[in-house]
Amino acid sequence: MRNVLEGASRVALDLLYPPQCAICRRAGALLCGGCADALPAADGRRCERCWVPVPDGVLCRHCAERSPDFASIRSACVMDEGARTLVHQLKYAGMSALAGPMADLMLAQIPPGSVDLVVPVPLHRGRERSRGYNQSALLAKRLAAAAGLPCDPRAARRTRATAPLAKTMHRDERRAIVAGAFAGEAAHPAGR
Repeated sequence: MRNVLEGASRVALDLLYPPQCAICRRAGALLCGGCADALPAADGRRCERCWVPVPDGVLCRHCAERSPDFASIRSACVMDEGARTLVHQLKYAGMSALAGPMADLMLAQIPPGSVDLVVPVPLHRGRERSRGYNQSALLAKRLAAAAGLPCDPRAARRTRATAPLAKTMHRDERRAIVAGAFAGEAAHPAGR
């Protein structure tokens, strides 16, 4: 019954306020097909661990020398042009509904059988309170549902507040800002 009511509410809102593309503002969808096709894809030769562009080989120099504490990172788009607009609309403009189309873009980056659990990056309580939601949790929930995977928002926790990373470009500086800011928790069965 709840799904029926949510669906009816969505249809009513769409009739009163038709969705607009977050990039070009064309009516019809939150991300129109033309803008989705024009997003700067993160393709080509990339490090198989951290996904940065590399001219040759399977690992970038950084991952080969330091062996990071993660198996791999993937991104559907380069953080530029329309992709930057989508991220900023989701994070800073209250466009939480963009989590759906953005998760759909991310879905293609999950190699079959490579993921056991989807875990969002936790926000500090103060930042989540001011934003009204955790964009990472919204993306994780939608991505997990689309991929048929469990999602556990409690598998990681933030241990302290950090400075915003939005204007910090250097890898070592970003790493220093988030050092010790997160801790893992025991996974909960079926993400509950």
